[in-house]
Amino acid sequence: MFLNVVNRVAFEIFGIEIYWYAIIIVSAVILAMWLATREAVRAGLGPDDVTDFMLVGLPLALVGARLYYVLFDIQTYLADPIQIFNVRSGGLAIYGGLIAAIIWLAFFCRRKKINMWTFLDIAAPTVILAQGIGRWGNFMNHEAFGPKTTEAFLEKLHLPQFIIDNMYIDGAFRQPTFLYESLWNFLGFLLLILLRKKQIFKQGEVFLAYVIWYSFGRFWIEGLRTDSLYLFGPIRVSQLLSVVLFVGGWGLLLYRRKTNSRLPAYDRSQGSNQYLL
Repeated sequence: MFLNVVNRVAFEIFGIEIYWYAIIIVSAVILAMWLATREAVRAGLGPDDVTDFMLVGLPLALVGARLYYVLFDIQTYLADPIQIFNVRSGGLAIYGGLIAAIIWLAFFCRRKKINMWTFLDIAAPTVILAQGIGRWGNFMNHEAFGPKTTEAFLEKLHLPQFIIDNMYIDGAFRQPTFLYESLWNFLGFLLLILLRKKQIFKQGEVFLAYVIWYSFGRFWIEGLRTDSLYLFGPIRVSQLLSVVLFVGGWGLLLYRRKTNSRLPAYDRSQGSNQYLL
């Protein structure tokens, strides 16, 4: 069997290997920042507000993503604590990064006197787009895959041959869960952009729609993955958190609409300089 397996290493600089994973993630972040900045200006925010947020928010998100992963696999890292800092071996959890970024955003918006809901609405579509792109970093690393399957099953999905070849991992073909989530995120990006342009959303609901959409898809896809973090017994951490976010997102959306009849629509032509949580 001849398989065209991709090399996770893109190139070397002075003997240091640069992984495709890093290139893809950085590219996704840059694209997300560019798109968010354009939308921020349309919504009345300053042209540098997104960049100012990211200067601190991105490092904090990386720390949060790593800390989240370590905490839910603590026994492994207690046995060899130095591995906590070995991020090149993998081990970043997107939920941890999002939690850290939102905590920083609350402080950032209060200090800058920016409406936090407006900022979240601006960022949400670009975040889910970056997540969709980032999953291809998992593909290059041959990680975030599902259970064993057959080559015939993958061919029935009409996948390109290079994806099928690279789903042959640890002696068997695997479900391409990275691809399922990537496509789910790309579809979510298109829907959020379309509905935001039509001004269907109230203020804050672009973000809440992102939370609902992403958590719903992540719950089902996480159930297929073979590298999940577990809370106790068969309870997968990401599935549990997905349920909490899905229910919480819907609950908050309905609560805000019910208790605030004057909730403004998301308006790209005006920015609010008032901080409202």
